[in-house]
Amino acid sequence: MNVNLKERPAAGGSQDLFYSSSNTKSLPTIIRGENIHVFDDEGRRYIDVISGAMTASLGQGNKRVLQAMYDQGVKHTFSYVRVTRHLPNAELTQLIASLAGPGFERVHLSSGGSEAVEMAIKFLRQYAYAKGKKQKTKIITLMPSYHGGTLATIGWTGDEDVAVVWGPMAVFGEKIPAPLSFRPPFGNTSEEGARGSAIALEAKIVELGADNVLAFMMEPIGGQSTGANVPHPVFFSEIRRICSKHGIYLVFDEIVSTCRTGSFLAAHHYPDCKPDVVVTAKGLGAAYTPIGAVLAPASMVDELADLTGFNLSHTYNANPITCAGAIAVLSEMTERNLIANAGPLGELLRQRLVDIMDNSPIVGDVRGKGLLMALEYVRNKETREVFSSEIYASDRIRQIGVENGLMLYSRRQNGGRYGDWSIVCPPLIITADQIDDMADRLKRTIAVFADEMTRAGVL
Repeated sequence: MNVNLKERPAAGGSQDLFYSSSNTKSLPTIIRGENIHVFDDEGRRYIDVISGAMTASLGQGNKRVLQAMYDQGVKHTFSYVRVTRHLPNAELTQLIASLAGPGFERVHLSSGGSEAVEMAIKFLRQYAYAKGKKQKTKIITLMPSYHGGTLATIGWTGDEDVAVVWGPMAVFGEKIPAPLSFRPPFGNTSEEGARGSAIALEAKIVELGADNVLAFMMEPIGGQSTGANVPHPVFFSEIRRICSKHGIYLVFDEIVSTCRTGSFLAAHHYPDCKPDVVVTAKGLGAAYTPIGAVLAPASMVDELADLTGFNLSHTYNANPITCAGAIAVLSEMTERNLIANAGPLGELLRQRLVDIMDNSPIVGDVRGKGLLMALEYVRNKETREVFSSEIYASDRIRQIGVENGLMLYSRRQNGGRYGDWSIVCPPLIITADQIDDMADRLKRTIAVFADEMTRAGVL
């Protein structure tokens, strides 16, 4: 069948036909991938700066993972977890629990991140209800933040613009200002902003009544919603103290950060702030298979099983082929030391990005941890002024990046009011030389955009 993806067909077509046509012009058609690169139908090669969607951590074409999934499919394709057990499920959850460490002995699998976030909150609600705390229904999250695209997770996501469309249909949770390091919501420093956000959390709990609040959910290291924001360490110690004081469950959304920060969980960097539940997804399947997971303590799961049980499931929870693929992904990461190596490689990446910032009139900040980094773009570096809403800086840089052999990503939330940035999170298999090549191309890309803004009189 002959298919032309460069024209809008009468029937069918690629997924981008559903997206805003203003942001999908001249998208490359990818026909194959190799290592950290993808190739289009015109023979051009791109470095996958964004790992697909912060997902393809092992790069393209890992034969071990693909073979494991094939072998499992031939042996046992599917059986439903509500009426059967299977070994890949047990093996994968044991592997995840061993990497997560004490306090995360039980692992509930799902088909992706949004579903896993919902499952985490549903699990905590079921647990609280079974323990007689039936009033606990309120969820507190950060503004800005991102927790998924279902109607439930849209309500927990910190995006001021989504309520216009989805407000009559979704239940929106309570929000407090996020402890942004570059644009602190309180005071002038990252620490002052973090302390102010923690105070806001406690004030919100008191306002709502602790007996009514189920959980506080946050990304320990941000993704696209905050440009890899890393809160000041004081925020973590304070929120753990506050949640424990008021009997509120603390949930870490690590869908993006898992395996990328030099440790399996970003939570491992904050030993005085162990969350009650962790949600993860992208890094588990590395884009080879869709998977998400809720990590919880055995004490809670086993107690609930003896009370009412957590009896919600979806068809593809713990799919055998998916489990086999995820086992191979995590085995590759651990045996090749890719998770730990993300720490030193991330420092090299940070140095190269800081060099770009120091020599660019529009890069105002470099932040992140490990191989989850971001560059924030500003119109004025001294005042940190954002570009106007008409100038979609990160998307224009994405378009220029295509010409420089870079596959970048942009997705604006909150109309860009909290800033505009490019996430830089290449596959974990990237080498030091490849980081240098990627940084050189990114430097040229940003310079072209800066020159456009200068000629347009914006800078």
